[in-house]
Formats: sequence, C-alpha cells, structure tokens
Amino acid sequence: MNNPFFKNIEKKTGVNMDDVLKLANSLQSANFQDEKTIRGVIQQVSQLANKKVPKELEDKIVKSIIKDGKSMDFNTISEMINKKK
Repeated sequence: MNNPFFKNIEKKTGVNMDDVLKLANSLQSANFQDEKTIRGVIQQVSQLANKKVPKELEDKIVKSIIKDGKSMDFNTISEMINKKK
C-alpha cells in the first residue's frame, strides 16, 4: 500500500493497513450468527490493535452480536475492545 494517507496512519498507529483491509474484506461475507466466526474476528481485531481481550469480554461481545443484534464491523468491535469496564 503506497498511498501516503495510509502510510501516515500506519506510522501513527503501528497498524498495517493491508491487514486492516484484508479483515474488512473478510467481514463482508462472514456469518455473524456463527459464534466461531465472531470469536475469530474478535481475535483478529485484538491482534491488529495489539490488545489482549479477556475471555469474559470476548463472551460479552459475542453475546451482544448474536443475541442483542449489534451490527458487526471493525469499528464496533474495536470500540468494544477498547472500552474499560
């Protein structure tokens, strides 16, 4: 990715934009009623954010998405992971 905008984001965040775009593409066709799929996405986002997600928080995110009907996108998961509760 040679776009200066993305290079600047990578420099500031330390997050590889190619990885972010790959994850975003995988979200488009994922089944978000499948617990295993959701847990996999949570783990990918936590790796990108370089932030460990405790089992209890992962369980809450999965429940929120499957049972409460929360939308599933990179932003939603990232916000949930970064919440301090």
